[in-house]
Amino acid sequence: MRIRSRAWLLVGAGLLAAGAGPAYGADAPPAGPATPSVRYAVRDLGTLGGTRSEATAIDGSTVVGSSLTNGDATEHAFAYDLRRHTMTDLGTLGDSSRATGVAGDHVVGESDLSAGGPTHGFVYDLRTRRLVDIGTLGGSRTHVTGLDGDTVVGTSSLPGDAVTHAFAYSLRTRTMTDLGSLAGPSGTSTAAAVSGATVVGSSSLPDTPDTTHGFAYSLRTGTMTDLGTLGGGSSTANDVSGATVVGQSRTAGNSLSGYAYDLRTGVRTDLGFHFLIAQLVSGNTVVGGDSLLSSTYDLTTRTIATIGSGRGVTEAKQITGNFIAGDNFAPNSFAFVARADNGAFTYLASLGGLNSAAAQVDRHGVVAGSAALAPTDPVAVNGPFHAAVWVPHPAA
Repeated sequence: MRIRSRAWLLVGAGLLAAGAGPAYGADAPPAGPATPSVRYAVRDLGTLGGTRSEATAIDGSTVVGSSLTNGDATEHAFAYDLRRHTMTDLGTLGDSSRATGVAGDHVVGESDLSAGGPTHGFVYDLRTRRLVDIGTLGGSRTHVTGLDGDTVVGTSSLPGDAVTHAFAYSLRTRTMTDLGSLAGPSGTSTAAAVSGATVVGSSSLPDTPDTTHGFAYSLRTGTMTDLGTLGGGSSTANDVSGATVVGQSRTAGNSLSGYAYDLRTGVRTDLGFHFLIAQLVSGNTVVGGDSLLSSTYDLTTRTIATIGSGRGVTEAKQITGNFIAGDNFAPNSFAFVARADNGAFTYLASLGGLNSAAAQVDRHGVVAGSAALAPTDPVAVNGPFHAAVWVPHPAA
């Protein structure tokens, strides 16, 4: 799973472009494609006492994210139990905190040690209610980017904070492993995602420190593999599912293209310019975008399909199984869930305001994100955003 960066989105009426009318009207999302969609019910998860909150990840009956506290004093990570309808404040390591991932009983995220101070990753155990600082590789800060099973991955600064390396943290042993770099100890690397025992990311090279190649690191063998390029000078690795890694690469003609790499066979597939950015993968399905539209690529049939109607700007945020969650901008932003297998596309409602934003979807099609409440200002289209889940009905 890849964890996306947190941001407070779509606050108030500022989402509407100044002096510009919305492409499909200001009071509703555009009509979806002809493929029948599934009806979704939206649920407000509330806050920790403040005015705003957002959900960032979901696993089973647990949704995690961050919320402002009473008086909007600070931001705290939360875990919401969908069965008990309760939100738990996960606390901080000193100042503010944000939860970014969840797997079983473990929540991961980041917390500022002090106002304006360094950030450390954390793990929260929902059974023991303990918040643990996962530490660093000797520097002052860590950034968490992925969680799968009992492995947390991310990037940490080394002593002196001049160099960063990818790391893997074991929830079982509570130990952090420095994954190194393709350029050795003095090179830099960043981790993007983890699947099973494979961590992927990007690393500097021995002779060209300003150039990166995507890598795959095996936690079983402790070896880092250079994934190479599509003929150009640089590449990145952005997501992994099983033995399939996806990312971006320069081509022999120095253009940019998305690619998929099979770790079992070493076969690299050029996905083309439609998968230039935000590459994601689940099983045999790759998702990516060209800065305007998002598409799917079936690695078995080698077929490409556009997500949604092809109108506006479509940004896929996450894929799990056949379900894809993301946002459509036209210029208003509406969360959506789509299916890779049959093309079904559904806009997700707000909580009385106009806009919504998706973050993650589970294998049952339940989406976590945030949605606007009804505005209190007559000239605004949105009230505050609250963490929300959208549940398919009937079940997808």
